[in-house]
Amino acid sequence: MPRGAGTWMLVSPQAVQGTVGGGHLEFDAIARARAALDGAELPPELRCALGPSLGQCCGGVVWLRFERLAPGEDLATRVPLEPLRPLALFGAGHVGRAIAKAAVDLPLALHWVDSRDTQLDGAWQGPLPRGWRLELSEPAEAAVAGLAPGSVVLVMTHNHAEDLEVLAACLRRQRQQQDLAFIGMIGSATKWASFRQRLEARGFSEAERAQVCCPIGLPGVPGKQPAVIAVAVLAQILALPA
Repeated sequence: MPRGAGTWMLVSPQAVQGTVGGGHLEFDAIARARAALDGAELPPELRCALGPSLGQCCGGVVWLRFERLAPGEDLATRVPLEPLRPLALFGAGHVGRAIAKAAVDLPLALHWVDSRDTQLDGAWQGPLPRGWRLELSEPAEAAVAGLAPGSVVLVMTHNHAEDLEVLAACLRRQRQQQDLAFIGMIGSATKWASFRQRLEARGFSEAERAQVCCPIGLPGVPGKQPAVIAVAVLAQILALPA
């Protein structure tokens, strides 16, 4: 299925970055772009009917616009960058790393926090994706104050006591600002029952405690492997209202 207006795809003789979607529509667009790179004439805009001529039965019409980039020109000067939802991930253990690995191609700006420098070292290889940030914070809950407004928060540190402190800091921020979009914690129903009692003893109301989602992950996805948990959690995040 073709993507929406403003979607871009960068085509070079050797590679393609991005996608306009649409199966044969995209195949044809790539072929036309590469032919233009070889000197073929190409109109700035092209009307593409999604019918038999493209081997598709979607129906409707898509307009493609072709533009050349000069050598060294930044793509960002031509197209608006996709907005990213802020995701605060507390914990760089096995599941945290699986979530980061799976999130790299998603519209998420990852703020990755851990209280152990040894765990953050080597947590990500190569340049950080756009919008990503790694933070060493001891104690971990001190990083809550600096989270971007509208953040989705995932709590999965190496220590249950640290998890509790991060949750408490998030709920205090909610009490004052109410600007976190989601607070989720990895764990069983038994873990959450224990945490619920501890948070109640700290003075958090039932309504405040109800802002925490635990266990996290899209219901119905079986398996406890880190990669499986990551898929279930990220699917849950992507389903949240914008």
